[in-house]
Amino acid sequence: MVLSLDSVDRIDSRDCSNRKNRKNDSSPVNPVSKAVKACSHNQWLAKLQLQFEQKPRGTRLTQCRHVGPLYVQKPFYPEGNDLAHAYLLHPPGGLVSGDHLQIDINVLARARALITTPGAARIYRARDTEPLQRQQVRLVVGENASLEWFPLETIVYNQAHVELDTKIHLSAGSDFMGWEVNCLGLPASDALFDSGSFQQRYGVFRDGRALFIDRFSLTDRNRQALLAGSAGMQAKTVSGFFLAGPWSYDSDDQCLQERLQCLRQVVQDRKLNQFGAISKTGEFYVGRYLGHSAEQARALFAAWWEILRPVSLKRKACPPRIWST
Repeated sequence: MVLSLDSVDRIDSRDCSNRKNRKNDSSPVNPVSKAVKACSHNQWLAKLQLQFEQKPRGTRLTQCRHVGPLYVQKPFYPEGNDLAHAYLLHPPGGLVSGDHLQIDINVLARARALITTPGAARIYRARDTEPLQRQQVRLVVGENASLEWFPLETIVYNQAHVELDTKIHLSAGSDFMGWEVNCLGLPASDALFDSGSFQQRYGVFRDGRALFIDRFSLTDRNRQALLAGSAGMQAKTVSGFFLAGPWSYDSDDQCLQERLQCLRQVVQDRKLNQFGAISKTGEFYVGRYLGHSAEQARALFAAWWEILRPVSLKRKACPPRIWST
């Protein structure tokens, strides 16, 4: 059962404890507690469903349903009514053993949305008994609509066991830009990611056909080779990628090369030659970062976004205000 924001603001630990006290009570079960099926097993299910729709007065958030501590406040319109900015809020700030986040966002035809988060996501150390921590994201972009998906970095603590699964479904004429930044361990605290697992799957589809697939799988079996190897992370702790497309705005090869040169100049200007690169792969511009700074990765990706956005969306880049706080 999915509950509206008007009916419940949050589910806290008291719902879990009170559920046991009501076991023999003849009164109806609280639907909030019923929705969180895993609550009695020290697990927390959180769901969020958003729908953006183009209305006569611009893009509007026409559906906002949630279960648990995962929701949004009202959209902001710093660029005018045609493009909504929304911030995903997860008050606990991270995932522990058994937690499961489900995010489902639908941007209908001709609507435009930019979605980000106010802070980094954290995946904490898992328990030995029920270790898995999950996040599932499903993004649907309608015909001639656009979605910009810019979550801040994910910090993975040592001994976490996490699965991140993101699927983007595009339609004819739709535009998508997004990034992912992952930080393994807390090197500043001398807490490296030397135990645990990290699984990330990221896919973009159109009409059931895969346009872009990226997978990162770190387990005890491949840990040393992947984290320290020259074909892996080379002892760096932060990795990320930037994605923009499907791209149909380069009229010829010369236009493509000029745009690539402009994007690559950003890497040179920031002196990130060893850590940053971008290329055109299929219908997408795909950029990569490998280093030690999530802030550096996001700054690089934002610079690429500033170059590509005026071409694809016919809008100058307008960074969300939350990025400056």
